Amino acid sequence: MLKHPTLVLITLMLGTSMAAIDSSIVNVSLPVMRHQFNVNVDEIEWVITAYMIAFTLFIPLISYMKNRIGYFYLYLFSVAVFTAGSLLCSLSHSLVMLVIARVIQASGGGAITPTSLAVLSESFPPEKRGSAIGWWGLGNVMGPALGPTLGGILTHYFGWESVFYVNIPIGIATILLTYRYLSFLRDKPRSKPAFDIRGFTCFALFIVAVQYTVSTISKKNEIPQTTAGCIAAVLFLYLYIRSAKRPQPLLDLTVFRSGDFVHSAIIVVIRSVALFGGMFFLPFLLQGLLGYTTIQSGLLMLPNALMMLVARPFAGKKADQGLIRNISVLGILLVSLSMYLFARLDVGTTILMIILPMLVRGLGISFLVAPVSTALLNSVSQQQTTTATSMNSLLQQLGGSIGIAVFGVLHQFIYAHYLDKKYQAPLAEHFALQDGFVVSAVVIMLALIPAVRLPEQHIARVKENSSVRT
Repeated sequence: MLKHPTLVLITLMLGTSMAAIDSSIVNVSLPVMRHQFNVNVDEIEWVITAYMIAFTLFIPLISYMKNRIGYFYLYLFSVAVFTAGSLLCSLSHSLVMLVIARVIQASGGGAITPTSLAVLSESFPPEKRGSAIGWWGLGNVMGPALGPTLGGILTHYFGWESVFYVNIPIGIATILLTYRYLSFLRDKPRSKPAFDIRGFTCFALFIVAVQYTVSTISKKNEIPQTTAGCIAAVLFLYLYIRSAKRPQPLLDLTVFRSGDFVHSAIIVVIRSVALFGGMFFLPFLLQGLLGYTTIQSGLLMLPNALMMLVARPFAGKKADQGLIRNISVLGILLVSLSMYLFARLDVGTTILMIILPMLVRGLGISFLVAPVSTALLNSVSQQQTTTATSMNSLLQQLGGSIGIAVFGVLHQFIYAHYLDKKYQAPLAEHFALQDGFVVSAVVIMLALIPAVRLPEQHIARVKENSSVRT
């Protein structure tokens, strides 16, 4: 019987929110950073992309490190490194230094979310798991939701460096609470598996090849490099899959034998590509032709967070009741609608018409995340929990990284198209941002294909599976 379940949940939520907040608190400050460092949009996006790549490279190590040092020290170490990395980010005086600091930050942040989700999944029974994920998810999504508002306020009054300071007190509090309420994790059995060097090397080269390929798409006369990058990515992915068939792989790919896991994983990827890619441009849209300041654009994003605060626990409770497929489909439709509404924002648009898509987006994401996460975790055995949570974070970050890069390239092409049609640069930029949201709305709709295959009344199946395993 788990002691202090509420305080355990709070401890996991704090660490998760600290890591999650960095996925958005930086975004609203990007125009300011771009101006201070005097760089282009495709260069400043490395502040986000470098973090996500490093984050992704660290995720396959989680299962290995969990077996070697246990959940307790893995979570504690990750929070400490992330907190130290945040301090280094705030002290950076150039784009290169900031990108390096973000990589250090990501080496700690990569384990926080999957580790906390694994602890939650193994500590709470299946019939309460959806509700626990719903509340835990407040930290996972409220961080990104509140990030723009908090980032806008901090950047306006204290400069962009201050957006990283917010992690330090949260990190210290999480470390203290971990010692107090997660100490039971020290009793978990450990092992000393051999490190899969070949598998990790192939995986790392696959990630690098994917990012290199995407980065060459926007450059002229680099078709051979793009083709070579695609071939390298496919080759290293194939080699990694072959390597994973050996004993003690970094990730147990047998989780993909479950249809529910596959469908959930596909939704995670599509969702990440659309949301990270589309929402990367929102601060530029608000602070561009629409003329809002950094703090105003941050405050305009607050309704999104407030809607999540209300809707996320409700979605988790519905997931416990087995309402997974229908809630997820509704979430996808709402997110797509919000993207279309963002694309309609123009000069003269009222504040109410900006707040509306924020509310719709918050409701849609709440309905989409908790049920899909519940379906994904309930589709695997307890022994596969660490792999499942790691894979969830891996696909989310990889999809997000690709989404930002691809949408960045798409933005350049659309922007050049409008310039060729003799539009003034500010107007061409605005139209390119609007079109980017339309594309994002279409991309997220693709998630309907796997979503209609998700289970309904799934909790009954979970209970049956649990009884069979025991």
